[in-house]
Amino acid sequence: MKKSRKWLAAMGFLFILLLAGCSKEAGGPEDKAEDHKVIGVSMANFSDQYVTYMLDAMKEEEKKHSSVEFIYTDAQDDSSTQMSQIENFISRDVDTIIFSPVDTVAAEGMLDTINAASIPSIVLLKTFDGVEKATAYVGSESMQAGIIQMEEAAKMLGGKGNIAILMGPLGHEAQVKRTEGNKQVIDKKPKMKVVLEGAADYDREKGMTLMENWLQTNKKIDAVIANNDEMAIGAIMAIEAAGKLDDILVAGIDATPPALEYVQEGKMELTVFQDAIGQGTSAIQTAVKTANGEKVEKNILIPFELVTKENAAKYAEKWK
Repeated sequence: MKKSRKWLAAMGFLFILLLAGCSKEAGGPEDKAEDHKVIGVSMANFSDQYVTYMLDAMKEEEKKHSSVEFIYTDAQDDSSTQMSQIENFISRDVDTIIFSPVDTVAAEGMLDTINAASIPSIVLLKTFDGVEKATAYVGSESMQAGIIQMEEAAKMLGGKGNIAILMGPLGHEAQVKRTEGNKQVIDKKPKMKVVLEGAADYDREKGMTLMENWLQTNKKIDAVIANNDEMAIGAIMAIEAAGKLDDILVAGIDATPPALEYVQEGKMELTVFQDAIGQGTSAIQTAVKTANGEKVEKNILIPFELVTKENAAKYAEKWK
């Protein structure tokens, strides 16, 4: 009888262990240690040069938060992929979601999905209609970059000239707002006009190809205003190959290390500094606070800054 009771007790203990193991595999919210937090990060495209600098900053900052697990995913410029990533974060019961939207139209629906799951959300880099529903926005005002960029270019051109605008992917928040900022300035200059504009998707090679095509039209171009540095560098490569570098002003945005070299060499007249390190660091800091239940500022804005040959060395130091 005693042996039978011992056997039943042992089987009961084994059954409890099995139940515990099943619960752990299910990944329910009750399994997570209270001090262990998980933050999901969905970025639009890891291959974007600017995003690589931001990711480096994020991963550097995460080292300061040893009790937090970070999961990084690449949406590869596909909104449906990004939505799947966000749904996966929700199913894993993460404590906060950071996302930099692929598409600013689809982004509101993603934000609604996150909010429905009662998970704090940090929107990074790109703003959109409905962004105020996020726990916080970390980034810069894209229109401000376009205005700063074009105002300085107009000054360098003496308030007159034919402008070609190299744009990012059509419909992307930065493409729309930066271009709108450019045109706001141009519209106030009677002797300036846009003669060419086209999308090169923030890509250096595409920027070079589009610039080569523009040069073959024989239209007079006094300045190329690019939504980002990579396209500006591509344009410079095409312009230099055509022997017209002294005739065409080129301006970019982001002030990435390669662009700053071009500015210091005098091949790119100006760029606009967008602080990838500041944005990436602030996003992680803000996400950790929300994961811990702390209150955060609604809008964490990192200002743009004008960069020319005179101050390019100072900005190059920021990347070191």
